[in-house]
Amino acid sequence: MKAANHTRQSQFLLLGLSGDPEVQPLLFALFLLLYLVTVLGNLLIILATTCDSHLHTPMYFFLCNLSFVDIGFISTTVPKMLVNIREQKKDISYIECLTEAYFFIIFSGMDDFLLTVMAYDRFVAICHPLKYTLIMNLHFCGLLVLISWLIIICVSLIHILLMMQLNFSTGTEIPHFFGELAQLLKVASSDTLINNICLYVATVLLTVFPVRGILFSYSQIVSSLMKMSSTASKYKAFSTCGFHLCVVSLFYGTGLVVYLSSAGTHSSHQNSVASLMYTVVTPTLNPFIYSLRNKDVKGALGRLLSMAASSPSWSATDFRTKGILQFLR
Repeated sequence: MKAANHTRQSQFLLLGLSGDPEVQPLLFALFLLLYLVTVLGNLLIILATTCDSHLHTPMYFFLCNLSFVDIGFISTTVPKMLVNIREQKKDISYIECLTEAYFFIIFSGMDDFLLTVMAYDRFVAICHPLKYTLIMNLHFCGLLVLISWLIIICVSLIHILLMMQLNFSTGTEIPHFFGELAQLLKVASSDTLINNICLYVATVLLTVFPVRGILFSYSQIVSSLMKMSSTASKYKAFSTCGFHLCVVSLFYGTGLVVYLSSAGTHSSHQNSVASLMYTVVTPTLNPFIYSLRNKDVKGALGRLLSMAASSPSWSATDFRTKGILQFLR
């Protein structure tokens, strides 16, 4: 293929997960279901944490932001994949691909930052309970989230600006179901040394340091718990960290699986399947982790749905909401 400069008319070909026509309807139904469940679940958490005064605390403020990020995370990749499956095509324009990569970096990076900030929130709550309300005030929490957004937007913008300097062959095939930055660098026709250096530096800054922050926070939490004499106090204090630990383990665990899969195999199909874990499965499971065994969130969701049930537009035939209410109780 002839190398060509990127233009607005340039197109890439996303090879996707499977080229078997018989599998396409099944994939479409599966990912549509996962997408709808993810969006609905995270929207419910956002509504519950914003509408219920009992959840107007720093921990649930960060959870609300995490739910918003998860909606953006899965919306960056899945809708385009559903369109391609539905229309039985594989093409994605150059602009669309860069846009997808840009927002993917932003939302994945925000996941990193928010999980780190949530770990710090638990550290302050357990290790410095008397100073918690003073330290984790609304202004400081908002500032942490704002700084996180500014940092990751700048990092993502640098990556995209560097990507725009690269050349690609006409009809370049991307062995993935979305325009992941690392995959784009592999198929570029020009030198990607600067891009790779920038990618490695950003990976260290956005992964290693947040992980170290989380590990430090929990090491201090465990140290504080060991000093408590009451077993009940230990359980009550650590139970507030359980949901966050599950999400952290899921996010970084699936990310580690993707890294080991890409390092240990040259199969693009296996890499794509592994990537599904943190791009689709993780945002889908997060609402369930934070709601099914969290009494505060379940109570807020129950009150929210009760308000909807008692509204004038409530219909006696709306059995779905009734079923959810019974489940939450």
